[in-house]
Amino acid sequence: MMKTYSPKPEHIERSWYVLDASGQVLGRLASEVATLLRGKHKPIFAPHMDTGDHVVVINADKVELSGNKAQDKFAYRHSGYPGGITGIRYADLLATRPVAAVEKAVRGMLPKNRLGRQQIKKLHVVAGAEHPHAAQMPVELAVGQRPDWSGLPAGKPAPAGRSRTETTSPPSREREDAAPAEGRSTTAKERPARSAGPKSSAKKRAAAKPAAKEPAATSGAKRSTASKTSAKKTSAKKPTAKKPAAKKTTAKKPAAKKPAKTEE
Repeated sequence: MMKTYSPKPEHIERSWYVLDASGQVLGRLASEVATLLRGKHKPIFAPHMDTGDHVVVINADKVELSGNKAQDKFAYRHSGYPGGITGIRYADLLATRPVAAVEKAVRGMLPKNRLGRQQIKKLHVVAGAEHPHAAQMPVELAVGQRPDWSGLPAGKPAPAGRSRTETTSPPSREREDAAPAEGRSTTAKERPARSAGPKSSAKKRAAAKPAAKEPAATSGAKRSTASKTSAKKTSAKKPTAKKPAAKKTTAKKPAAKKPAKTEE
């Protein structure tokens, strides 16, 4: 069975790429930039994590639009107040604010949540051919080209302050048993001694079985004593039941003498 891979923060490496927007269609350029920002070009892509790279777009003022979109399409924004909506043609937007036009197109292709707001921060758009990110040594890519995948990063080495025993897990029992066996040679005399271990344990178990019967005998004795005490209790109750009967007979005798006095 195959396990589902989930990327970890230490597995994510962010690279820098440069895309030239001169002569490119705005929508086509935005879709390629959004793919790199989200990290969909990597095998470790996950929709709930930011696995993408940094993208630098140069020559944003040379972006084009297909068909009559430059005159027919409008970019709208709202101030938040009633009647505060304003619109501008894309022909005018590209002439005055080409950076905002590219950022608006890319933002529309990212998730509309906190993850998308985090991914848009890795976009760097420049109107001209020069950019201030030469220190990051970005790699030039053509529109539609996918960068090569270098694989997951190597594991981080253990800190110098910790010892090897703290960073590594303890050895298993099999390794502990095998370690002394390598240092000495086993002889024929030692083998029967090892096999005698299970037999001695079996004898101990057999000797322990009769001891388990003693509680049964004591429990039987306790039951017999309990039955005797219950029998004594029942016998003691019988004479107490006869005494009130004798008192009733004595109460009837004076009733018989009274009518004899009245006859005299």
